[in-house]
Amino acid sequence: MMITIEIDENSGFCFGVVNAINKAEKELEKGKLYCIGDIVHNTLEVERLQKKGLITIGHEKFGELRNCRVLFRAHGEPPSSYCTAKQRGIDVIDASCPVVLGLQKKIREAYEEIKNSGGQVVIYGKKGHSEVVGLVGQTNGEAIVVDNEEDIERIDFTKPVIVFSQTTKNLEHFQSISEKIRRRGGENVKVYDTICRKVANRIPQLRDFAARHDVILFVSDEKSSNGRQLYVICKEVNERSYFIHGREDLKKEMFDKAKSVGISGATSTPHRIMKDVAQEILNITK
Repeated sequence: MMITIEIDENSGFCFGVVNAINKAEKELEKGKLYCIGDIVHNTLEVERLQKKGLITIGHEKFGELRNCRVLFRAHGEPPSSYCTAKQRGIDVIDASCPVVLGLQKKIREAYEEIKNSGGQVVIYGKKGHSEVVGLVGQTNGEAIVVDNEEDIERIDFTKPVIVFSQTTKNLEHFQSISEKIRRRGGENVKVYDTICRKVANRIPQLRDFAARHDVILFVSDEKSSNGRQLYVICKEVNERSYFIHGREDLKKEMFDKAKSVGISGATSTPHRIMKDVAQEILNITK
């Protein structure tokens, strides 16, 4: 019997990533273009754009450039990057996600509101993550980044606390952490749910998708924190879930006695790679 294959319609690039890649491709037609950090947390897509001329750099190299064009990717950048660009005659191609820009504005306003009273801005997020670096930059580097329960001890609960979240974090985990912060700080604590719903809504959708199939292939790069989180969801629902980079990771035994296969991916996974995976499944299960 022919195996049936379904690609998760809710998977693949989010709007912010699509916008960044479209801008990069348009600008590359004009010549050399730099990008601070990988434009997307997917090695295959980064390599594709590098072949078109996109040059990935770090912040140190960015500070040495002059009179060129630099793309700010969807994750956003701290205010210091805009200052550097202005000082060094750099033309910024700003592909920051509108959701991230909106969050940066909220954090900046919250910081201005409570800094004189000694209040604290707390960001639930992954330390060192590109988006989080940009968010902390809105507070002159003073925001407290909380990634787990142990980090809560760094908060001074005798002072006002305003809590935000990195846009791509797990909603359930954020609710759990923020409730613990609320219990410790009481009326001193304000919590704002700033998780992107494109990401948050995927979890219940993905649970349903993973339950519908005999085998799940989750296509992502280890660099993607979003991808790692979503793969765990698949594995919880369907034991026969595999984390793969692309078609080269497929093995015929993965599909033993399977009648249906579901293919999903992170917000940083191109649909073309998932389509390649689907075609390879047909090739090896003939």
